[in-house]
Amino acid sequence: MKPAIKRVIVFILFIGITLGAYFLATGITDSIYAYRSPLKENSPPSADPLGEPMARKVVFVLIDALRYDTSLNADIMPTLNNLRSQAAYARTSSQTPSYSAPGYSVLFTGAWPYLSDGPAFNLDYDDIPAWTQDNLFTAAKRNGLNTAASAYYWFEKLIPADSLDVGFFTAGEDQAADREVVDAALPWIRSNDYQLILIHIDQVDYAGHHEGGPAGPNWDTAANRADSLLAEILSALDLEQDVIFVASDHGQIDAGGHGGQDPVTLVEPFVLAGKGITPGDYGDILMVDIAPTLAAVLGTNIPAAAQGQVLVEMLSGLPETVSAALPQAILAQQQGLLKTYETAMGITTPTQITDQDQIVLLTQQQIEKYSSQRLSRERIWRLIPTLIVLAGVFWLLKKNSQKGDINLLLGAVTYTVLFHLIYFVVRGKVYSYSAIISQSELIVVNGLIVLILMTAIWYGFARWMKWFEQGKTLLLDRSSRLFFVTIFLTSLPVLVHFVWNGLYVGWTLPVLGIHYIALLSLLQIMFLAGGALLIYLGLMVFFDRKNERLTA
Repeated sequence: MKPAIKRVIVFILFIGITLGAYFLATGITDSIYAYRSPLKENSPPSADPLGEPMARKVVFVLIDALRYDTSLNADIMPTLNNLRSQAAYARTSSQTPSYSAPGYSVLFTGAWPYLSDGPAFNLDYDDIPAWTQDNLFTAAKRNGLNTAASAYYWFEKLIPADSLDVGFFTAGEDQAADREVVDAALPWIRSNDYQLILIHIDQVDYAGHHEGGPAGPNWDTAANRADSLLAEILSALDLEQDVIFVASDHGQIDAGGHGGQDPVTLVEPFVLAGKGITPGDYGDILMVDIAPTLAAVLGTNIPAAAQGQVLVEMLSGLPETVSAALPQAILAQQQGLLKTYETAMGITTPTQITDQDQIVLLTQQQIEKYSSQRLSRERIWRLIPTLIVLAGVFWLLKKNSQKGDINLLLGAVTYTVLFHLIYFVVRGKVYSYSAIISQSELIVVNGLIVLILMTAIWYGFARWMKWFEQGKTLLLDRSSRLFFVTIFLTSLPVLVHFVWNGLYVGWTLPVLGIHYIALLSLLQIMFLAGGALLIYLGLMVFFDRKNERLTA
């Protein structure tokens, strides 16, 4: 092949890879923002209410981002820890994504993010959809209860308008906003006109994002202020007649941030106290257990898409009619959920589960079985073309191998090792969506690191291998080969993501850690190819001008 034609092909390839990486990166992120549950168009049927409420009112205090370990510190949160001593308390486990919007949705629907049909990632206010699945607010209204919410303004969009009697919503997230939130809610509590009240305290999350994270001193200060607000709420309640529930939607990593699979973001406090509650340590529970349990306290139906248990061992004060109705209600709710899920998944031979004692466990195992079977089939079909592509790449590399190619692989490995040393060790980042401070930080900082590393490694190898002394054709050829090998090595996590998750999010949510690493790889590829294009063009211009001077 003539050198000029080869250079045009290389030029086109670099442009194509740059644009392809950009569109793939935006595509895989856009698809997760756009994700909707398989139940969206065909929700499980809602049942009749269980009966009369166990308490006069339930006040749900949601302290956004409160870490489990912070909640246990009596010096920082004395009110919460004093309440815990007279409450049913536990450690809640949640699932990814550990963002607020999916966490809110799980808390109120009792369904995991892949089924709840709440946003999978946090959306802009104008884009937030109302909950389509049955939830504590819709269930309460169905039972003739009055509802109220004082919260961050995302809840104004999430809670269906016809299931909320009164609300106060703010775009603020700091201590001043929390002061307004609690001031709005206290009269509702004292009036006894509302049976379900949500109070959302947001300043702990704000401190995590904007004031140094949980490792900084402002985190504890914010948690202490939130605890003081909790004391005000408690002072307006009579726990001989009322119930208070304190929880969080997620934790935060030490540096500040959440959204990914980091263990500290997936454990939260659970504190339930008041009339009819049996105090004690209940160990580990699931976040999906919260909505069914509070539904029993309120006497409503169990939210129709709920995947958790009613924690009846905590509820010694349930009215006899509710206790009697509960087993059959749980059975019917889980059977309805399974039937709806089977329809959504196209299951032609449905499963009938009748074991009342283990209905929740068996139903969730069956849902997981359907999901894992479909994922396994899809992964096999994606693995086959991936292996063919890899075989083709290795064949091309072998066919076009040249002396010294092992050094190109060494250069690619050197880039990869240095990039991840800087990312993980120097910058202290985790391989998780929790690491993202902002979109611009993710793109610009990583992009600059890629460009600097790639340029330094290319120049170092070119000098070491004496490419500059061997003429234009060899320098361009060896440089382009180094860039292509580096891009190929960097693309391997994208192939893993394709096999395991599928390229774009479809009927279920992806394994989020793999998804993030694929996104990080695509960003690198975009800057590797774009930077290679600039270096390649620069070399051609340099040699052309050099030739002009020599012939002048």
